[in-house]
Amino acid sequence: MKVLVLNGSPKGEKSDTLHITNAFLEGMRETEEIEEEIIHVIDSRIGYCRGCFVCKKNGGTCVIRDDMDEILDKFIRSDVVIYSFPLYSYGMPANLKVLMDRTMPLSSWTMHRDETGRYGHRYQYDLQHTKYLMICGCGYPNAKQNFEGMIRQFELKYPENRTILTVPESPMFNIPQAAPFTKDKLRQLREAGAEYARNGELCEQTLQQITAPMIPEEIYAQFANKME
Repeated sequence: MKVLVLNGSPKGEKSDTLHITNAFLEGMRETEEIEEEIIHVIDSRIGYCRGCFVCKKNGGTCVIRDDMDEILDKFIRSDVVIYSFPLYSYGMPANLKVLMDRTMPLSSWTMHRDETGRYGHRYQYDLQHTKYLMICGCGYPNAKQNFEGMIRQFELKYPENRTILTVPESPMFNIPQAAPFTKDKLRQLREAGAEYARNGELCEQTLQQITAPMIPEEIYAQFANKME
């Protein structure tokens, strides 16, 4: 199983959310033989989409020559594509949004209407086997009225074969003193990764378990407010 991780955190390898993703990948490895690659998007040379739509008419080749050529090739060849990133302004960091915009060459000019009445562009490549996973962390004490906008965007971008994991209080993963609390959450994430590798999805109980705060909201908020 080929797994491509798009780390959208501007912190790169020091990303809080990457702790979450690495634990999930560890669980996947326990169940399935995987070939993984992590791309730190902040280190990639990716220009803005120009909206020329040439790629939709020429078979999927972008007029911009940069690192997206190689990234798109890896995207097409992957069985699982993981978007790993922190919540920024209730969405994804700008560098990852640029990358997502540049996946335009994957779809053609032709549109189709699905059973819900929604229109979307048809893929130019065979991506029926590809699964999409969003792993998003945030610094707020809970998931209420924080992740909803990003969740909806991911749902619309990938209407099929998608899984969404949201984890509040994620800065705790980069604080050594918080290890007594993060240890159990990382175990849950490893178990979730194993479940995903087995089933290609996560049950509702697992999703709720991961979304739950690690420590009481009020205590986390008090602690966070003292940080500078």
